[in-house]
Formats: sequence, C-alpha cells, structure tokens
Amino acid sequence: MSGTSTGLATPERLSRASGHGRPAAPVRILHLGLGNFFRAHQAWYTDHAPDADQWGIAAFTGRSAAMADALEPQGGLYTLVTRSAEGDRFEVVSSISAVHDGADHAAWLARWASPELSVVTLTVTEAGYLRTPDGRLDTARADVRADVEALRADPTAPVQTTPGRMVAGFLARRAADAGPVAILPCDNIPANGPALAAVAADLAALVDPSLGGWMADHALFGTTMVDRITPATTDEHRAAVLAATGLVDASPVPTEPFSEWVVAGEFPNGRPAWEAAGARVVDDVLPFEERKLWLLNGAHSLLAYAGPGRGHQTVAEAIADAEVRGWVEQWWEEASRHLSLPPADVATYRVALLARFENPTIRHALAQIAGDGTQKVPVRIVPVLRAELAAGRVPVGATRAVAAWVAHLRGHGAPVADVSDEAGRLGAGTLEESVDAVLAFLAPDLMADGRVRDAVLAHARELTAAPRP
Repeated sequence: MSGTSTGLATPERLSRASGHGRPAAPVRILHLGLGNFFRAHQAWYTDHAPDADQWGIAAFTGRSAAMADALEPQGGLYTLVTRSAEGDRFEVVSSISAVHDGADHAAWLARWASPELSVVTLTVTEAGYLRTPDGRLDTARADVRADVEALRADPTAPVQTTPGRMVAGFLARRAADAGPVAILPCDNIPANGPALAAVAADLAALVDPSLGGWMADHALFGTTMVDRITPATTDEHRAAVLAATGLVDASPVPTEPFSEWVVAGEFPNGRPAWEAAGARVVDDVLPFEERKLWLLNGAHSLLAYAGPGRGHQTVAEAIADAEVRGWVEQWWEEASRHLSLPPADVATYRVALLARFENPTIRHALAQIAGDGTQKVPVRIVPVLRAELAAGRVPVGATRAVAAWVAHLRGHGAPVADVSDEAGRLGAGTLEESVDAVLAFLAPDLMADGRVRDAVLAHARELTAAPRP
C-alpha cells in the first residue's frame, strides 16, 4: 500500500467485515504477548510466508486487555508502518486470526487442547521468565507460589505467570491427548528455548512430577534470535495511517525496514515457510544471538542509560551526539572481539546498526529501552565484561555501560521502571555504595575485582557530575 491518500471521503474502520486484509486463516499458532514487536516481527513473517492462508495465529495479551480490545473489532488486522528517510510504507497484516484477553484462561486452555495447534510463540520480555541468576525458576516469588498451589488444586485454574501459563497449557494438552507441539520463545535472552524450558520444568515438577516425562516427549523447545526496532504506537502513527489509507486503525505498528529472524528447532506438526519470507533456519542460533544481544541490545542499553543525562530522548538523538557515539563505538570494539561470526560480517552489521540508530523517522524512546535493567544488563553487558577480563583487559566500554546503569538507578536520566524490587536498593546510598551494590548484584567476583570497581566508579562520577551539553 503506498503512502499516498486514497481519496476516501469518509474514514472507514479497518476490519475483516469490511473486506480488508485476507480472510482469517485456521488457527495453528498460539502466541502470548500481543505487543508491537510481535506484530512487526513473527506475525509479519507469518503473513509473508507463501502458505500464510494455512497458518492463523491466536494471540493473547500479557498483562493488559487493551490490545485485545483494540484489535478484536478489527478482526486482528492492523497496519504495519515501515518508516525510512525515503518515506512511509503501509501494509495491512492479516496473520492474526483471533485475539484474546490474557485473562481469558478458558480460551487459553482450549487453544492448547486443539490437535490443530502446531506452534506456540512468546514475546513476554526478559522479565517474564522469572529466573534466578542461575537460570532457574524464582520459586520465592509470591505469584509463582500462587500458581503452583492453584494448579495443584485444579489443573484448569487461572494462573498469573508465564511459566504458570505454559504448565497449564501442557496439562490441558496432555489431558486432551492432543499430541506434540513446538515451543518458540522470541525474547532477547541467551538460549531462550532452554531458558523457557528450564523455568517451565521447574514449575511442572512442583505441580505434577509426572508432567516432566510428558513434556520431554511432547514439548519441543526451539531457540530464536529476533531483530527489528519497533517503537511504541502514538497518535501520530494513527494519523499517518488515516491520511495515507483513509482507514481508522486503533493500533498500527511503526517499525524500521530492517528485520532479521534466525530459528533453530524441531516442528513435529510443521510450521509456516518462514524462510521464504526471509527468516534463516540454522542448527545453532548462538553466534547470531550474541551478535545481536551485544551489538544492538548492549548499545541500546548504553544509549538508554547514558543518553538522557545528556538531554537526549531518543536513540536517533543520542547517537547524533559525537561523544555518546564514541562510547557506542568503543563498546562495539570490545564486544566484536568475542563474536564467532566472520569479522567482515560483524563489520557490515555495525555499519547497518549505525544507519538504523540514525533513522530519523523511528522515534525509539530511550525511556522505553531503559526498563527492566536488572534483567537486561546481566545478559547484554556482563558477558563481554567477563571476556575482556579473561583476556587481561579492563574494558572501558563495558565498565562505562555498567556505570551508566548505576547513574540511571540513582535518578540521572529516564525514570526507573524495573520488574525487580532490587532496582530501588541498587540505586540507594552513596555513589560508592551504589556501585558496590550493582557489581555485587551482577556477580560478587566483579565487586571483589578492584580494577573493575575503580573503573565503574570513575565512569559513574563522570556521568553523574557532567552537565548536559
């Protein structure tokens, strides 16, 4: 769909009932986390697969019913707005056949019990996995304990957490004898398939020890790397859709032209031909996962924590600051040394990243990226910090990124929003106490390393004292 006005005299609501998009495909994919990223990424790849008419998605919201309320009158349709310096492109995405409020637990269980269900995907953010630092389920959480007790008493009882929802689904599928299913988490954590499998297995063992054997035979966890910058929707995006298409869309999705998806796993009941839409199917996701987590996500965290203190609100503003850009380049130099992909591929990716960060039409808010640092910093920054220390170097870029998080936790920049109660404690006390608390949280041995502590403290002093340019 072009960016020119259609000339419609009266705005019309986007909906299947009005003949927009394709007819709803039969539901064979279940998704949890009906947010913008999923709609710009997995739903878009499914929509562009040549067999899309056979692969409808039933999508459930996570914490709020708002997205289901917006999309249900549109039959799951929405407009993807691909923004670049050359202009906007508009397309109606038809792959979501049904939308549900995440609180509709009966519908959730019914989808799991269907023999037609082939693939379950998730975008619940790093925080949704509820992991302890060693990657196991955080059984000390009240919501986890509540889910365990509820499912012990009644396998169909409503639950609150992502691991709880997964186990409830497994119980329903086993009871229905509906056969195997592929599980494909799509969140930015290392080895997201094994990570989800671990927390689901831990909760299952507490609910019904016999479920573990069924899961081993019937739940096949794949691993993915996902990459597409997708900001939050604003009224400006709704207005752009209306002006260009004449359609009223309650929830269009803005995104960038770049997109990448790397998939590894088994699909016993088949899957869409995602590779025909540009996805890459591989045996090992790790090299691509590390490249993206460290270079894109790590740089995003550095920008989100260092940029607002210098008066910047978006990624494009922050990367245009020569000093901040130098910090990002320094971080990339350190991280690139420890990637296993060919150096030429890494260099090409870095050039593309700069162009993506500089895209003036993608207003990616630093405050949005800054959330849940307790979940992000350990996987985006710490592996490179450790690798540099192992090579005999105290990394400037990595220690600055940690220091920027310290400054953020202490109120320099965007408001702190974190799923963990630890965030408030980490930012308390003197600057020295905060640095010690953050390093101890990341790993006790890092706090004990005087070289690391001194470097982080020095950067933190500069970041918290320097006036805005």
